Amino acid sequence: MPLSLFHPIIAGWFRGRFGTPTDVQVQSWPAISTGSDVLIAAPTGSGKTLAAFLSCLDTLFKQALAGELEDKTQVLYVSPLKALSNDVQKNLQQPLAEIADAALAAGLLMPEIRVTVRTGDTPAWDRQQMLRRPPHILITTPESLYLLLTAEKSRKVLRDIRTVIVDEIHAVAPNKRGAHLALSLERLEAVTAVRPVRIGLSATQRPIETIAAFLVGERGASPVKREASLVKGDTNDEIRATSDVIIIDVGHRRQMDLAVEVPKDELGAVATNAIWSDLYDRIADLVREHQSTLVFVNTRRLVERVAHHLGERLGEQIVAAHHGSLSRQIRLSAEERLKRGQTRVVVATASLELGIDVGTVDLVCQIGSPRAIATCLQRIGRSGHWVGALPKGRLFATTRDELIECAALIRAIRSGTLDQILIPPAPLDILSQQLVAAAATQEWREDDLFDLCRRAYPYRGLDRRDFDQVIRMLADGIATSRGRSRAYLHHDRINRRIRARRGARLAAITSGGAIPDTANYAVIAEPDGTLVGSVDEDFAVESLAGDIILLGNSSWRIRGVETGKVRVEDAHGAPPTIPFWRGEAPSRSAELSAEVAAVREQIDRLIRREATDSSAPSISHQLSAIQWLQEECGLDRRGAEQAVDYIAAGRAVLGAVPTQETIIAERFFDEGGGMQLVLHAPFGGRLNRAWGLALRKRFCVTFDFELQAAATDEGIVISLGERHSFPLESIFGFLRAETVREVLVQAVLAAPMFAGRWRWNATRSLALLRFANGRRVPPQIQRMRAEDLLAAVFPDAVACQENLRGERAERAVPDHPLVVETIRDCLTEAMDLDGLTALLQRIEAGAIQCRAVDTPAPSPFCHEILNANPYAFLDDAPLEERRARAVELRRSLPPELVGDIGALDQAAILEVAEEAWPVVRDPDELHDALLTLLWVPVEPAEPWTAYLPALSQTGRATVLTATAISSPHASRLTPDFVSGWVAAERLASVLTLFPHAALNPPIEGTTLDAPPEREDAIVSIVQGWMESTGPTTADELAQKLHLPTSEVNGALLRLEATGQVLRGRFRPMVNDQGGSGRGALRGAPSHSEEWCDRRLLARIHRLTVGKLRREIEP
Repeated sequence: MPLSLFHPIIAGWFRGRFGTPTDVQVQSWPAISTGSDVLIAAPTGSGKTLAAFLSCLDTLFKQALAGELEDKTQVLYVSPLKALSNDVQKNLQQPLAEIADAALAAGLLMPEIRVTVRTGDTPAWDRQQMLRRPPHILITTPESLYLLLTAEKSRKVLRDIRTVIVDEIHAVAPNKRGAHLALSLERLEAVTAVRPVRIGLSATQRPIETIAAFLVGERGASPVKREASLVKGDTNDEIRATSDVIIIDVGHRRQMDLAVEVPKDELGAVATNAIWSDLYDRIADLVREHQSTLVFVNTRRLVERVAHHLGERLGEQIVAAHHGSLSRQIRLSAEERLKRGQTRVVVATASLELGIDVGTVDLVCQIGSPRAIATCLQRIGRSGHWVGALPKGRLFATTRDELIECAALIRAIRSGTLDQILIPPAPLDILSQQLVAAAATQEWREDDLFDLCRRAYPYRGLDRRDFDQVIRMLADGIATSRGRSRAYLHHDRINRRIRARRGARLAAITSGGAIPDTANYAVIAEPDGTLVGSVDEDFAVESLAGDIILLGNSSWRIRGVETGKVRVEDAHGAPPTIPFWRGEAPSRSAELSAEVAAVREQIDRLIRREATDSSAPSISHQLSAIQWLQEECGLDRRGAEQAVDYIAAGRAVLGAVPTQETIIAERFFDEGGGMQLVLHAPFGGRLNRAWGLALRKRFCVTFDFELQAAATDEGIVISLGERHSFPLESIFGFLRAETVREVLVQAVLAAPMFAGRWRWNATRSLALLRFANGRRVPPQIQRMRAEDLLAAVFPDAVACQENLRGERAERAVPDHPLVVETIRDCLTEAMDLDGLTALLQRIEAGAIQCRAVDTPAPSPFCHEILNANPYAFLDDAPLEERRARAVELRRSLPPELVGDIGALDQAAILEVAEEAWPVVRDPDELHDALLTLLWVPVEPAEPWTAYLPALSQTGRATVLTATAISSPHASRLTPDFVSGWVAAERLASVLTLFPHAALNPPIEGTTLDAPPEREDAIVSIVQGWMESTGPTTADELAQKLHLPTSEVNGALLRLEATGQVLRGRFRPMVNDQGGSGRGALRGAPSHSEEWCDRRLLARIHRLTVGKLRREIEP
């Protein structure tokens, strides 16, 4: 029995308090007792925190009884959240008090085992007490550990640490906080007398071996050994040893009560007020049915909005808001009130996602998708957060795409799928900061410091050249307009030693950390000066005295806005406006994107199979898909029906459903006369952002025009102007896998993300200081200094566009550590370059089906992409100027008509062709027609014969007759002689085509311009005819004009390049090629490529959709 490992007092206390140990505790205690590093991976609420701490408490208890417990810190606990640190302190103090009482009852006297929290919120007096009398257990955060390692006095406290516990390790490993912590752990090992044992705790992670390696660092790899579980063999529990770390894995799969809630109203591309109202009502009902509820949302603004509306339904006293822009006091108050039952529901962002103790929550509601499987597991796991409880979660879909995503999320959780954690390799900005901090504490040999860095797992592949460049940057400083600055190190290149300059320690302590600064204004409540929270800088600047704002689910009246502060007073419940906070929303994980595509594909497969096997009405075709969604994806009947209808409607228009095996390019006209190109690619926002940005750059270079574009998790939208015309299927070949990186790098340099990440990296590397002269540097000053710094190390990045020509057209990227790191962050953190490269390789190999569809109106799959949020924009045009918003999105057509939207109406084509053909009722109108068409053969001009004499007699027009010029490219139907009408002003152009023609009557051309080249003349003629006729083929137009087909086709290609004509398949396919010479032919020859003027095609599209609308009007 594992409890036999502990002192009888400890074992007795555990049995009395908890009874039987959990599986994770049974497996962990023997592993920890061996003195090896241990990683414990277990679901939330499985008792893993106590599994890690009890062995430490037992050791301290035995020392206390033996009189060997000195005032030395032996256990260090590191958690990513301050609130989690406070919880652990409370949860340790009670067991320690109970154990002390049990020892006293047994007649054993022992000194107190002390626990102290050291975070950014710790008062100065407590910090001083910690230095005078170190606690036995120290609880801190990664940032505070860094400070303890860098400050001279606190380093002494850390020398006797024997055990390090890293909680919620999966929350820091995949970002730069993880790299920062990994280096701090190696620096800690260099300080301590003996290497501390490392224990890692996590609820959700994959691959677990990577996290284990992250925990212990690079110690030399060894093969993974798998041993039999210590508990019943029918579980997925495992004990593994790798690289001297024992992995306790009881699996992340846990029984959960999960379902998707769908509003009563039909879901669309945007949540309507009616849908939100129904959602609030449903959540309020669930709150009343449960003792305590957590509601998770994805943005701080939505926290305030949802909390406000729930407060109106439930009462403000039982609803609380919780997010990172609220003050610590307000957040703690919300947590305590929920724990004591005074608050029934808390609305929160990720601020309550990790293992903070908020009491017995029995329901979690998630509004919208959390964008990652692990995040959903973590949030739902906040309910039933005690051993043996059943977590209960409800996902609320607000749009159709969210409905599919929530269905995919539940299916992924049930199947045991997890997101893969990717650890950023060797961040150079973090390396720079830690090198300064390390050098500030002692003098180092170059090789020793390099070896220390390489022992941290993220830096295991650190190249010596990169290390040397960072050292050189820190030793030489950066030359700016204010002189050379930020030189923190003395580098003795002769003896290869490194030591700090004056001021290095102060810079490292005051400006350290891995969390980037945000430009927020503090909200101060008057008259007592209490900190309420913070709002975005832009919101604060736009606010005026007297405005009412909502913060912390309370109304506040603004008294004044000053630099960095918004002073407010209680507004006593007056109707408020909701603040906004600008930022980047998390993109959907690659694994969840694959699940979404799989759900789409399965629904499509089931619909098509039923349609093939059954001749019943269409609704029966969907029954198996509806049943599958209910059984596998947690949808109710109404939700399943809406999901199936959505997929079926989109497929009816596009002919296929976008998945990760089928990509669809869709193009249609907007209300402004331009066109929208939507690339349906459900690969997630990071990959699509890279693809969209690279495509935008390619368009910019090709057409010399800056385009608006946006990228969402489901696809990309590019707003095309009137100049952009190209074969739609060619979009898949615009980028090549071997060159996409160079294209994307140039695109990134001009994108807003580069400037923001440059500022973050410069701050983290200490090239920019967060504090100067004892005060925080204001955000606007920080931006200016960041731009000056960029100009110093990368002049082309801020150079005038007019000067970037010739060899400088592409910015030459300098080999500077901060520039290299910023570009890498953009390509791999904000975007997924590797994923895009792999995707392009699959497209080039033909492994992905690529379809191109021109539609009169946007398909249902387009609607949410067109309504992308501002954080999805790939350019800096504001929301009110987005061309994508010029698309009129109407409600879906009924299923019996939706398939017709993919084909243009024949009557609409004929109507537009008739309207476009010149109306001639007198000689002047005939003259206008000849000026437009340039060259009009006799056949189509026959109805105008009566008006020609008036023009001929006055010398304004003539009849041209010429011998057809023999050409290998001429149409086989071209006659021996051609005859047609020409206006005097256009005679020079037509004579370029027929230089030996006879004129009747003979006239002189009136143009003063030099005769055009033959190709230019044909382009002018073809342009005039395309503006006056409907869809046609090059062969048909050549026959009408008695010109070679090859030359007509060349003219059409030139017009396409200027955006004046579009090619595609516009008319119904028929074999009859006859028809009138005026307007469009009745049908297009089978398998022929057609051309149409852009404006005429837009008119045909509008008439086609209008006709379909009229068919369903009551």
